[in-house]
Parts: sequence; structure tokens; C-alpha cells
Amino acid sequence: MVIRVLLADDHPVVRAGLRQILADAPDIAVVGEAADGPAVVERVAATHPDVVVLDVAMPGAPFVGLLRTLKRAYPRVAVLVLSVHPEDQYAVRAFRSGAAGYLTKERSPELLVAAIRKVAQGGRSVPDAIAERLVTAHAPGGATELHETLSEREYEVLCLLGSGKTVKDVAAHLDLSPKTVSTFRARILHKMGLRTSADLIRYALKHELA
Repeated sequence: MVIRVLLADDHPVVRAGLRQILADAPDIAVVGEAADGPAVVERVAATHPDVVVLDVAMPGAPFVGLLRTLKRAYPRVAVLVLSVHPEDQYAVRAFRSGAAGYLTKERSPELLVAAIRKVAQGGRSVPDAIAERLVTAHAPGGATELHETLSEREYEVLCLLGSGKTVKDVAAHLDLSPKTVSTFRARILHKMGLRTSADLIRYALKHELA
């Protein structure tokens, strides 16, 4: 069986690198590429992949919303999330939203190929760093961290502000207005019982979100 893979990343160099890595695997064929959120959905419909290798930071669609859209429309397609962000930042939310695997871009090509094969067979590729957190998150009565109460967009803003980015930086990164980002910041502070940006940064560092 040849595993059909769609590469979804907004950086052409990254897609080219991934394609080169997978070219050495005789049982894997890259059937398409996508550079933004809407294109991912269109290319999945056109190419019928077994696995979508999905970057977290796709333009044109919030990450979790795009992931849920894919799983609703194409439940048999396995989604392997590939990210520059540490597992603690996005992995739990990715799995909650239907991802079959999560891998950081610093991992070896061999691990990427192994993860694709595993999720294509119906398995899950779960990083050791978040396996216990994932079990706790799904357990009845499991503890919920304050940041887990945020919406997906609020969570994105929290991680970016927590890394030391300014409101203008975050607005440019997410293609939002500074006023909108400031509104999200105010909501985050209110929901989490924090008072200042310094409190937010300290929280993000403590919980390894930045």
C-alpha cells in the first residue's frame, strides 16, 4: 500500500524539504501541496490523501478551526501536525481537535516517516512529553489549567504575548488589527484573573507556553 500524503505549509522551502525527505520512502507518495488554510481543504478534496502533514501556522484559517473542518469533512484522513512550537504549547489542543499525531520540526526525518506510517495505519503518534497530560485532560474530573479555558484565538494570543511579542507584533502575525489584539488581551487577563502583561508573561513561562 502506498500512503498518499498532502503537505500543508506556507513556506515553499519547508515543503520542498519535506518532499525530498519523503521521496526516499518507497511506500509514501506526495500527492499535493497547500500554502494556506482554504487551499488545504480544496487540495484534500482534489487529491484524496491518506495523511495531511499540517503546519500549525497556516495563513487564512485558525489552526484548530482548520483541523476540525478537515476532520468533519474527511474523517478518514489522518492529520499529522508538524510545528515549530513545543509539544506543551499546541499538542493537547491538536489531539482534542482530531489530530492523529504531533511532531516538532526539530525531530529527525526518520521520526517524520515513522509518524506518517503510524497514523496512516490508524494509530496515533503522541509525544512522550504530553502523553500524561493528554490522559489527564480526558480523565473525568481532571484538572483544568487556566489557559485551557481560553478560546482558540485567545490561546494563540496568549502564547504570542507570553513570548514577549508586542500587541503590534501579534497583530501582524495573526493578520488582525492592534485594537482586536488588545481586546483579546483584555479578555485573557479577565478570564485568567491576571492584571498586567507581566503577569501574563510569567504565567506563559511557568506553563511553558512561550
